[in-house]
Amino acid sequence: MEFGDFRVLTFDCYGTLVDWETGILSVLRPWAAHAGIAANDAQLLAAFGESESAAEHTRPGAIYPDILRDTHGRMSAHFGAKLDAKAAEAFANSVGDWPAFADTPDALKRLQRRHKLMIVSNVDRVSFARTQPKLGVVFDAVVTAEEVGAYKPDLKMFYRALEISAGWRFSPKQILHVGQSLFHDHAPAKKLGLKSAWVKRPSLRGDLGATRDPGEAVKPDLEVSSLGELADMIDKEGVK
Repeated sequence: MEFGDFRVLTFDCYGTLVDWETGILSVLRPWAAHAGIAANDAQLLAAFGESESAAEHTRPGAIYPDILRDTHGRMSAHFGAKLDAKAAEAFANSVGDWPAFADTPDALKRLQRRHKLMIVSNVDRVSFARTQPKLGVVFDAVVTAEEVGAYKPDLKMFYRALEISAGWRFSPKQILHVGQSLFHDHAPAKKLGLKSAWVKRPSLRGDLGATRDPGEAVKPDLEVSSLGELADMIDKEGVK
């Protein structure tokens, strides 16, 4: 891969730039303990991945806090627990509290010296506005599910990113999509012929993280263990 070929980096946010597993579990662990749910962290994340995907597929026009409320209800049903409106509300409003990975701000600052940076995220603008200060940069564009009316892996999210890039006079061949989720990010990116870099951060669930199985073989073009590693590779190549 020649990094000099790329002028736009599009990013998944939660799971790639933000440590959403830590954020998710900080809310779900107390709820599970109170509800008497005998599930470990990996099982909670697996239930979250399946429930969130189902909620996003069923309600593509809902904003992300509503998706999280729905997800919480689906998880309650999955574990045979009573609905807990207070816990669901806390979960719905937790996104802005999820921490950025330690390497994210510095890596993004270095990457922004050479590339346009764009967020392509299954989130709403209010929630992302709470996350933005943790990331250390102002992105050149932000594509949200709220704006598009669909959630990844729906290709509408990526079509919007391509539209913005075209407005900057960059072609799809000049875009590198960077993400953690094989299901949400790499599967649809490859369907559109985009190059993709898999930020394979350590996870309690291995390759899947807090997402569902894509159900198909997905082969990203590059694999790194952190965003900092990607920035190091680009710096080493000396992309102008």
